[in-house]
Amino acid sequence: MTIRHHPGDEVLLELAAGRLSAGPALLASVHAERCPRCRERLRALEAAGGVLMESLPAQALRPDALARTLEAVDALKASRESSALPVAAVPSARPSWPEGAPWPQALEGCRFTPWKWIGPGMSWSRMAPQCDAAANVFLLRIAPGRSLPAHTHKGLEWTQVLHGAFHDGHDLFGPGDFDSADGDVHHQPVVQGQSDCICLAAVDGRLLFDGRLARLVGALAGM
Repeated sequence: MTIRHHPGDEVLLELAAGRLSAGPALLASVHAERCPRCRERLRALEAAGGVLMESLPAQALRPDALARTLEAVDALKASRESSALPVAAVPSARPSWPEGAPWPQALEGCRFTPWKWIGPGMSWSRMAPQCDAAANVFLLRIAPGRSLPAHTHKGLEWTQVLHGAFHDGHDLFGPGDFDSADGDVHHQPVVQGQSDCICLAAVDGRLLFDGRLARLVGALAGM
């Protein structure tokens, strides 16, 4: 299936500049790995950024610049270690995967749980990207004909389709497709075809499910 949905140039620009937060950056990297168009666009933006940096005039650094930088790095490392999920809760193992389905290289080194049941035909795997263990990133696996409960969003939801396809009432998303949705979007992804649909998702905020039971399950799963 042809990739039809891509991250916008503003997302790729933020990724190239290193300003995209860990969850969305992971999804955009997975997409660029599979999408020649976005991969070339990302390379062009990175090259343009390098040229721009070289053209900037040199600036004198403060005498304590190195010490301050090392202190900031140590503080960031300590913050991430303190917020990381326990290794026992997030074992270093890949969840079961459909035979023949590609596993993104960008996910190598990430830790995640085995699949956990969250509803009929639906399972979930919490992931902790190596660059930010506290990022709200997870895998969703939904069986053919099943759907995620209808919802909108408090914040942003980013989705990258890894396997299978779904239709959310607005458009069809297949392998390699990327989507982002905010509070203006209300949808209900329904899996199409004869195979499971597996998506990598990052949530900045919360999913606001319509039903009480769905809201409870979503809260327990950290969605």
